[in-house]
Amino acid sequence: MNKTVSEAVSLVKDLKNALDGQKVRIMVAPPFTALSEAGKALEGSSILLGAQNMAQAESGAYTGEVSPAMLKDVGVSIVILGHSERRHIYMEKDELINQKVKLALSSGLEVILCVGETLEEREKGVTEKVVETQVREGLKGVSKDELGKITVAYEPVWAIGTGKTATPEDADSVHKYIRQVIAGLYDKTAASGLIIQYGGSVKPGNAKSLLSMENIDGALVGGASLTAENFVPIVKYDE
Repeated sequence: MNKTVSEAVSLVKDLKNALDGQKVRIMVAPPFTALSEAGKALEGSSILLGAQNMAQAESGAYTGEVSPAMLKDVGVSIVILGHSERRHIYMEKDELINQKVKLALSSGLEVILCVGETLEEREKGVTEKVVETQVREGLKGVSKDELGKITVAYEPVWAIGTGKTATPEDADSVHKYIRQVIAGLYDKTAASGLIIQYGGSVKPGNAKSLLSMENIDGALVGGASLTAENFVPIVKYDE
């Protein structure tokens, strides 16, 4: 929940100037109020427009919610679902998140499905169990063909906005485990082809060490995405 419309437009224009033509896929996900104008500012750019959340229904008595059709209408092509803050502040359960995932896919949107454990769960040694449940339940009813439209983002809740970061080795081991879960649900080809991002205090100083790991394919950037000065070096970590 950051940026007014004018602030969001200013930022995406800076990103467009600095990042157009990059070989990696880049997405920005402004708040709902800024999506329309940010989308206009990104026209002609390779940067994709994403949304931070979406309703589980196409229309109707869901006051305060935003439907997939509304998102597509302003140029959104990807939606983030199951973000830790949606799970832990707004108490969204796996079943609801799965409804959203299936609706997004049937509406022609790509999905970033977020999974991750709390500090308490990590200290109890149940990280893999928690993450596996979130992956399995989040992907219920999703076909192998549809899996190509899904990115999984591993975001340890204890590392979000705290300044704490999972070590590259810790993060990579969970990413590797997620691939094993996907291989069990689908097959090894699906598992190796799945894009898995890391999210949790990613910043210019640690981007290269994280993104150089074998199983980490990208970053879901939080606070560091709020300024071009911090976000651009993360995208260009390998230059």
